[in-house]
Amino acid sequence: MITVTPKAVSKIREQFAKHGVQGGLRLGVLGGGCSGLSYLFKFDVKPRPTDQVYDFDDVKIFVDPKSLIYLDGMTLDWKDSLVHSGFEFDNPHAKKNCGCGTSFSA
Repeated sequence: MITVTPKAVSKIREQFAKHGVQGGLRLGVLGGGCSGLSYLFKFDVKPRPTDQVYDFDDVKIFVDPKSLIYLDGMTLDWKDSLVHSGFEFDNPHAKKNCGCGTSFSA
């Protein structure tokens, strides 16, 4: 299970409207990054046949089975602060995170 907070859903919806996206947001994991694994975060027109599809207030999130191993239990949130505003991944599988928050080791 992946959770997306209402703030993150709102920001995703804003980006869909801004870029004219029809479809959903693909969340995944790729090899690389300063900690070993990087988060994949991109627009996708439709889910693949083996994807897990989550629906948060009509915002669709697509996750492939291999990525779900690393993302199960994760919460995607949006944080605003004086120093940084952006998406934040709270991933229980991450043993170590990089400083920028976009890569981790499991």
